[in-house]
Amino acid sequence: MQINTPDYEIAESVEILTKAQLRAFADPLRMTLLDLVLERAATVAELAEAVRRPKSTVAHHVKVLVDAGLLRIVRTRKVRAIDERFYGRTGRTIHNRVFRAPGDVDTPRCVNSLTTAAAESADAHEADRLYTTQRYTRIPADRASEFWRRVDALANEFSQLPAEGDVTYSFVAGLYPTDHPVLPDRA
Repeated sequence: MQINTPDYEIAESVEILTKAQLRAFADPLRMTLLDLVLERAATVAELAEAVRRPKSTVAHHVKVLVDAGLLRIVRTRKVRAIDERFYGRTGRTIHNRVFRAPGDVDTPRCVNSLTTAAAESADAHEADRLYTTQRYTRIPADRASEFWRRVDALANEFSQLPAEGDVTYSFVAGLYPTDHPVLPDRA
């Protein structure tokens, strides 16, 4: 199987270590821009066309991502005496190492991918083209972390599938503690 790799050099991962980086990352439009350049490097004009936003708006968001170290210029070309810049991610996977403590109002929240997926998946649900599953189990936190690493590896595999076909699919997963009821221990 051919792996979908961008047309530029990319590190396997990059870490978000500051609140400024998290602020740059925790924006739905900027997350979309980061996703788009996983397929190939793109100019501001190409990104603006893809997201149907003005070039000036996209240029601002690209600058924020470059300043945060999440995007970089991967190549340029001359177009009528002007350097056209192509942007790419600095890492295939972005790991957030900045977390909100209880009561912390200065650290931004990341976008809730499950909320985004719920909204995006409504049409697929209506057309009976939505594949979902949800399971509950009682496990210790260290087992949950180990399981999540395997899910994360599967998500990375999904994002590296060859870019083919006419439809873009989304893969979303979540692992979180719940108040789901449990059966009492057996007598």
